[in-house]
Amino acid sequence: MKKIISGKVREVYDLEDGRMVIVTTDRISAFDVILPVDIPGKGKVLNAVSEKWFDLTKDICKNHLISSDTTDMPAEFQKPEFEGRTMLVKKLKMVPYEVIVRGYMFGSMYEAYKKGEPFLGHSFDKEYQEAEKLAEPICTPSTKAKEGHDINVTLDYMKKDLGEELGTKIEKAALAIYKKCYDYANERGIIIADTKFEFGLDENGELILADEVLTPDSSRFWNKDAYKVGTSPASYDKQFVRDWLKANNLAGDPNIKEIPAEIVKKTADLYAECQKKICG
Repeated sequence: MKKIISGKVREVYDLEDGRMVIVTTDRISAFDVILPVDIPGKGKVLNAVSEKWFDLTKDICKNHLISSDTTDMPAEFQKPEFEGRTMLVKKLKMVPYEVIVRGYMFGSMYEAYKKGEPFLGHSFDKEYQEAEKLAEPICTPSTKAKEGHDINVTLDYMKKDLGEELGTKIEKAALAIYKKCYDYANERGIIIADTKFEFGLDENGELILADEVLTPDSSRFWNKDAYKVGTSPASYDKQFVRDWLKANNLAGDPNIKEIPAEIVKKTADLYAECQKKICG
């Protein structure tokens, strides 16, 4: 067994038998900086939410989860600190794209729309306000950059790179997963405005959903009760941390020494509320 990734949030271990162990920590990052504080329980929230969605969508696309029971894992992980935050997964050949599904006119898409420009190959016939629901969700991939930020590309670009058959299969799976999960979350008071998916291929070339899925870290979740078209809705994510960093001119500063306890608690409470709504 060897550690192969130590990311912003996750530690990944290769068991060298076709399986991996992914440990989701309580670390938090903002503006591409890992902050010097943990958000209590955050890793368990992300794990539980991903597990819920994996189960809900396995009829649409198989996923990489083998078990979240640490007794199924090597002895090193059969300790209290790994409970509830660790997954045993199938090792895959990862598709080198993140697939972003957008259901609302927001963010960089809204900025392009206001200028009258198409957004990554998508044009819009009707008039939209900020944060308004799209007539249909759209799929916009991004390629994983070896250095710096990921690069947004069009669907056509991804399909030409991967091949029309695989590219179309990924697009259809991403949209179907988003729609099913959107309806589930909407009934529980959360609007999934957008999210990103990652896929891989197993030894038979079958498409497999991987990584985390539809968590507050990889998605834009809005409170349905507070949602209003024409505004920037409050999110179930690290908004308190990001707002505090911006207010104190610390956004992107790698030398941050501490985050106020009040901000940490508010963020932890928000993640916990999100888990409660989705997982019950």
